[in-house]
Amino acid sequence: MKSVAGAARALLMLDYDGTIAPFCKQRHQAFPYPEIQTLLQEISRDPRTRLVIVSGRTASEIPPLLGLRPCPELWGLHGLERRLADGTTQTRHLRPGTLDALSDAQRWLGYQQLLDHAEIKTGSIAVHWRGLRESQAEHVRSRVLLGWRPISEHSGLRLLDFDGGVEIRPSETNKGDVVRMLLQEAGPCTPAAYLGDDVTDEPAFQAISGRGLSLLVRDQPRPTAAQAWIRPPHEVQEFLRQWLQASRLPHTGETMAAGG
Repeated sequence: MKSVAGAARALLMLDYDGTIAPFCKQRHQAFPYPEIQTLLQEISRDPRTRLVIVSGRTASEIPPLLGLRPCPELWGLHGLERRLADGTTQTRHLRPGTLDALSDAQRWLGYQQLLDHAEIKTGSIAVHWRGLRESQAEHVRSRVLLGWRPISEHSGLRLLDFDGGVEIRPSETNKGDVVRMLLQEAGPCTPAAYLGDDVTDEPAFQAISGRGLSLLVRDQPRPTAAQAWIRPPHEVQEFLRQWLQASRLPHTGETMAAGG
């Protein structure tokens, strides 16, 4: 945290589900861990930290769950949406044919009677099986992919596995692209960190490599490009507490290396 303490500005990027909020079968009840929410509220008001949430959710879902005032910058749909702190939302243009392909994917789920498992987003569709027995989850997955694989091959959409589901989405952007853009905006001397739990966060870990700190947030470790592994929620809480303390130390005015 020395680099944060010595910097005029720092960049903190966080995934949402599984990182600062527990997974919840009812997605609209996935509120942040209370202690983490309290720390994020303080960090969001810290003039020396740029706090950014990077999620696979639609950006508009996050503010009522996050509960921060003011609401920080949000990136939704793995980078397809950017919601600025003033509430302005920018959506990346989708290639011709993308919406038609997503309609085909949705119709397939209807044919398979799987719409109850589906999360229909602006530019993607995710199917969740978290909470099902392993055999049930594999049955759902096989039925989804039976129709989605041909759609993906024909349309150029990507099939993206995540913990507890699979998503069909455009290939234009991912969380790594978001991190690279934010790092470019922040400048080369700005300390930065990214925390995430899922395989969808791996491009972000790769993008920040050599430029800042990356932390895998999970109960159990797995192969990852992240530099270190911490457990939710208490170790995440401790990291945020240390970040906040460092950001409140007097600014030295020196140019410091990112990360650490």
